[in-house]
Amino acid sequence: MFVPNVRFDAVIGLAAAMILILPSPPVGAQPLNHLHMSDLVNEFNAYRAKMNEKILGEDQLVLKRLFNLDSQTYAPGALDAKTKEMLGLVASMVLRCDDCVRYHLQACHDLGLKKAEVFEVFSVATIVGGTIVIPHLRRAVEFWEALEAQPAQP
Repeated sequence: MFVPNVRFDAVIGLAAAMILILPSPPVGAQPLNHLHMSDLVNEFNAYRAKMNEKILGEDQLVLKRLFNLDSQTYAPGALDAKTKEMLGLVASMVLRCDDCVRYHLQACHDLGLKKAEVFEVFSVATIVGGTIVIPHLRRAVEFWEALEAQPAQP
């Protein structure tokens, strides 16, 4: 957008000066919302289970049917479960639903997707959704790393 009487180089210079005066975090510092990797996965799963129990405990037929339909959608059919979960992951990233992204990442992990496959899905989602998806991509990568860091389940 063109703004008359505003010099572009002055705006860029001001932005650069602001970046220079902002303090840098110490080397190795973790973000304030950083959780231990396993806590990230465990907290998500515990919260999801608790809230799903409350929601389904209300005996509301439409919600119960919606939850059931969601489960059936990702069951193997003409498309296998891995493909459906990858599609769900792309859609969730494009829609910018972090809880949905985590859900589908966990399902992809449980189905045995490899890191390279997941990053290819990330690239499709980011191309389709545009750069606004990048913050969700960062959180998705963090959650995938947390899933990979978990001990193997018997």
